[in-house]
Amino acid sequence: MIALHFIGIGMGNPDHLTAQAIRELNQADVIIVPRKGADKADLADLRRQICDKVLQHPVPIVEFDLPVRNSTIGTYLDGVNDWHAAIATTWQRVIRQSLPNGGTAALMIWGDPALYDSSLRIAERLFNSGMPVQIHMVPGLTSFQLLTAAHCIPLNTLGGAVIITTGRNLREKGWPEDCETMVVMLDGACAFQKLEPADYDIWWGAYIGMENQLLIEGALADRCNEIITKRAQARQQHGWIMDVYLLRKRNIRG
Repeated sequence: MIALHFIGIGMGNPDHLTAQAIRELNQADVIIVPRKGADKADLADLRRQICDKVLQHPVPIVEFDLPVRNSTIGTYLDGVNDWHAAIATTWQRVIRQSLPNGGTAALMIWGDPALYDSSLRIAERLFNSGMPVQIHMVPGLTSFQLLTAAHCIPLNTLGGAVIITTGRNLREKGWPEDCETMVVMLDGACAFQKLEPADYDIWWGAYIGMENQLLIEGALADRCNEIITKRAQARQQHGWIMDVYLLRKRNIRG
C-alpha cells in the first residue's frame, strides 16, 4: 500500500509550516518535488530549502518534471483535464519507482491543498487507475490568510460574507450582486481592471511572508496601475509570481 500525503506549505516560507506538516515530512519515506522548467526553478529551490530547514534526518528527495498544460486544446476545462491526466500518469510512475514495496510519499503543496489546488482531484485518477493508494492531507496557511495578516485587516466586514474566486471568474462574470468583500486568486491578467475603480478598495500582496514580499493597498483608482506595473516587474525578475488580492466595496464599515 502507498500513502500519499499532501502537505500545505503556505507561500513557501519554512515558518509557515505547522508542527503537523513538519512531523509528516520527517515521517515520509520519500518526498517528491515537481520541477516546472528553468524559468520557475526557484519553486523547486524553495521546497528544497524547506526540507533543509525542517528535516531532522535524511529523507530521500525525488524530483520530476511536471507536464506542461496545452492551452490550445478545446476549452479551458478540456485543457486542464488533459493536463491532470498527464500529471496523474507522471505521479504514478514516480511513486512506483520510488516506493516499489509501498510506503509514504509526501508532496508539498502551496497554500492549502483544499483551496484552488487540484492535487486531490488528480489523486482521484490514481484510484481510478487501480493504484493502491491512501490519501492524507495536512492543511496549510492560505494566501489570503497571509494577505490579511500582512495588511493587518479583517477578512470580512462586520457580519458580512466573503466570496473567494479566481481572476477568470471576476473577468468573465463581474462583481456579484450584494457582494461586499471578494478575495481573488490565480489572476494572471489583473482582472480588477474590469471594475469601476472608484467603487473599490484593494489590498494586494505577492510573495507574502518571503524576503521579496510586495504589498500595496488603497483605493483601486489610485493603486490599479501601480499594482499592474509592480506585478509585471516582479514576474519578469523572478520568472514567476504568487499573488492574491482582496477587494472591498468602498464606504462599507466593519
